[in-house]
Amino acid sequence: MFHSTKSPLSQNHEAGLAIHGGVRASLRQLALIVAISAALGSTTAMAQADPYADVNRLVRAGQLNEALAKTDQYLATKPADPQMRFLKGVILTETGKSSEAIAAFLSLTQDYPELPEPYNNLAVLYAGQSQFDKARAALEMAIRTNPSYATAHENLGDVYAKLASQAYSKALQLDAGNTGAAPKLNLIRNLFSVDGRSATADKVAAAPASPPATQAAPPAVAPPQPPAASASAAPAAAGTEQNAVTSAVQNWAKAWSSKSMPDYLGAYAPSFTPAGGQARSAWEADRRARIVPRQRINVEVSDLDVAVEGDRATARFRQVYTSDTLNVTSLKTLDMVKSGNRWLIVKESTGS
Repeated sequence: MFHSTKSPLSQNHEAGLAIHGGVRASLRQLALIVAISAALGSTTAMAQADPYADVNRLVRAGQLNEALAKTDQYLATKPADPQMRFLKGVILTETGKSSEAIAAFLSLTQDYPELPEPYNNLAVLYAGQSQFDKARAALEMAIRTNPSYATAHENLGDVYAKLASQAYSKALQLDAGNTGAAPKLNLIRNLFSVDGRSATADKVAAAPASPPATQAAPPAVAPPQPPAASASAAPAAAGTEQNAVTSAVQNWAKAWSSKSMPDYLGAYAPSFTPAGGQARSAWEADRRARIVPRQRINVEVSDLDVAVEGDRATARFRQVYTSDTLNVTSLKTLDMVKSGNRWLIVKESTGS
């Protein structure tokens, strides 16, 4: 039920995002599948010259020994490279070398404490060994590093549930007649069912990545108008607003890429609330400190899906961030509101 991070790392202090390529894994089995990052050689021409894409391709093909050899070869010349070290940790996990994987991710947290993904994967590995206190501590560090890291929040909930299960079991051992602990324990056991496919997990797995906008109920008395015009006007209006949201997202990415802070910060609504309860002024100062010093930034948006309902909209897309120091991809969601003729961001989150 835990989610592990599989793609190359985000750099939270610089890009302000995290990577999620999530598939569900139970506590009994950690399933790590490396996805080829669009920022790391999604095109054929780039892939041939991209060591990260080469390793990803080998892992996807099940050639784990060859992939591990590639990472070792690369790290022999660039031992500090965080992305390749992260990939090596993923491969070690996939090959069942949990102790070595833990050492790899632990070393990353020590050398790059600003990165949330190694903490998350450490937690998954600790949970697989039933070391839930260590898993909890690692996830709390991941969230402290990136408060909008949705995967870590969900994993922390799972860890708390397992800790609760242990506590309820201990209560029943000490007092077999305890009528309050037994139903709570059963509830948690159902959540973490033996086959790993509880009703809750099935519902989550079946949920579409981009749910359609909820259709509003028609009015009791519709205004008189020709049927043909009624059938075409709504889709046309919706299409116009979808185009407007698409343009707003593209302009936001363009402002970020050009480091135009007035345009970038102006893409956020006055009601925007930064993650983790950070004050708006502090958030803006933090974004300036992360963006302005970069020599080069490029933010690309692909697979954009827009859902509009009235004056609210949701934009889901794959974000590719590159700078002078980092190439990274992630899934991004922007919740937006229409203000006058503009669509502004009221909430942003990363992850699946």
